Formats: sequence, C-alpha cells, structure tokens
Amino acid sequence: MANKDYYQILGVSKNASKDEIKKAFRTLAHKYHPDKGGDAEKFKEINEAYGVLSDDKKKASYDQFGSADAGAGFGGGNPFGGGFGGFDFSGFQQGGQGGSFEFDMGDLFGDMFGGGRQARTPRGADIQVDLELSFEDAVFGKEHTFTLNKTSVCDHCTGTGAEKGSELLKCSTCDGKGKIKEIKSTIFGQFESASTCHTCHGKGKVPKVKCSVCKGHGIYRKPTEIIVKIPAGINPGEMIRLSGAGEAIEGGKSGDLYIRLHIKKHPVFTKVDHNLVMNKKIKLTDAILGTSYDITTLDGVISLKIPEGIQHGEILKIKGKGVPYDGSKRGDILVNIMIDIPHKLSKSAKKAIEELRTEGL
Repeated sequence: MANKDYYQILGVSKNASKDEIKKAFRTLAHKYHPDKGGDAEKFKEINEAYGVLSDDKKKASYDQFGSADAGAGFGGGNPFGGGFGGFDFSGFQQGGQGGSFEFDMGDLFGDMFGGGRQARTPRGADIQVDLELSFEDAVFGKEHTFTLNKTSVCDHCTGTGAEKGSELLKCSTCDGKGKIKEIKSTIFGQFESASTCHTCHGKGKVPKVKCSVCKGHGIYRKPTEIIVKIPAGINPGEMIRLSGAGEAIEGGKSGDLYIRLHIKKHPVFTKVDHNLVMNKKIKLTDAILGTSYDITTLDGVISLKIPEGIQHGEILKIKGKGVPYDGSKRGDILVNIMIDIPHKLSKSAKKAIEELRTEGL
C-alpha cells in the first residue's frame, strides 16, 4: 500500500483542492462501481486513495512518509471500515461517517439508483413553425390566424377521456394517486422512487365510458386553429412563444409553440429601429429651386416639401409616420434625397447651364 500513488490513482495533482479530489473520486466511482459492471478491484483502490487524500491527517502523513499508516492508524486502507472482499458497508451511514471517511452517499449514488426522486410530470413536444408577414403587418402589428395539424386536447370530453355524462372512476392500479412507488434494493440499502401510473397516465382517474372521439385518451390529432397577436415593430427572425400551444400529451402538460417570423421586403421602405427609411430621387432644377413631392407612406399619400438649394444625400424627416412603439409613440420617416443628374441635355438646357456657369454657379 505504501508504494501506491494515490494522486495518480485519482488522476489529480499533489496540490489539488479537496473539491477537485472529491470530484475526481465521484467520477471514477461512477465508472468503476461493481453494480454498474465496473472493476471491483479498481473500485476498491479508488476508495482507498480517496480515504487517504480526503482526510487531512492521513494526507499529511502520506505526503510526508509515503504511507497513511504512519501515525494515521489507517487499518487496511479501507475507508468504509470493513473487509472489502464482500463490500461490507455496515459502518457506513448516508450523509454520515463510516470509520473516518465522510461523504454524502445520496449525493454520489443518486444518479445510479434514483433514490428519493419524484417522477417528473410528462410534457408534450414543442413545435416550431415559420410565418411570413407583409411589411405593413410587421410595422403595425396584427392578429394572425392559421391552422396547424397537431395533437390537441379533445373538445368533446375536454381532456377527461370520458364520454359526456359518464363518470370518472378511481384508478385501481395506483389507487387514485397517479403514481406508482417502486422500492429498489441495493448494497447501500433500499431506495424509493415514483413513476407515473401507466393506466391513468398520472390522472388518478379513469373513465367509466371512454370518449367516442378520442377513445378515452383525452387527446387526439386534428387541425387546430392558432391565433397569434403580432406586436408592432417586430423584426425578421424574431420568435413568438405560445405557452401550451404545442403537442398535447396524455396525463401531462402540452408543449409550447414557437413561431419564427419572416417579413417580406417593401419596395420603398426599410425599417431601422423605430424609423422607416426611403430614398427619393428629385430633379436637379427642383433641388435648386425647391418644390413639393407626393410621398406614399404606409398611412397614405402626404406632401413632402423640398427646400431650395437642397444637397444630394441630405435627410428630410416626416415626423410621426414611422414604426409604432411604447403604445402611442411612433418613429419617423427619413427621406434620403438623391439628386438625379441628367446624362443628356437639350441645346437650350445646355445653354442655360452654361449661363449659370458664367455667373459662378
């Protein structure tokens, strides 16, 4: 025993913390435990190493003398205080102490045996669908309705599984509790776990006469109308979650429905935060002299005043005609002015431009 390298056995360094040593031990104990088909001798060696390195006095003696026996009184190297040949854990108490070896049995072996854990309520599968919106609907929001073929709660029996007028009886399998308790015996003692009753699917009751539509299941697959409220100003790729609108499951909760939104492009506008941005081409003479243009917005046609002498790339703002937000607020329309320079000029137009040049313009 004195020649064994306990650090190497657990795969930790000599300056490893107690938490690191415990973590390494738990990982190896899961891997080599005999009840899980592991190597009994390896399991014994791992426990022996942990019994020394987890005890400050034994670890100090081991680090100094290369043995836990020197001044440590570690009889036989078994941290469980019994002959390991038959895996005697008689001196071991859950959450307590066996010999001088302390650790939480429930913490380590809970995953192996499921001791004391309650069965989870079953839940239906989530569904994801894609929905395409017009640009206008994405800006202003809309209540959208579509049909989805999925497993839903039966409308005829409202999910009870019983025919209308028929009563529900206590499930004889689980005695109306909805769960069945199981006792598992292990070398560490008995562990109790609970599972959902397979007869009533956790309801605790069964129909005396089964529903004629869903055949007593309380659910069935059918086309279901989905109504979703699209909030104003939503962006492409955003997801809307409808809780409980996913697949229904017998004896459990329905999953959720996730709706991913795709927005059609608009021929004029692009959305930037709460604003709508557009380009507007104007004639060179209109840029010089100023004028007005009719602009078709999402609210209708309005007149946009072009001030004289406007420059290419200037931004004109139409207030309060952008994207709604925070209830009653709205962003603006930002009009990017693009001066259309003609490629060809008539003789008279060219002469007029040349006269402007002579005037220094």
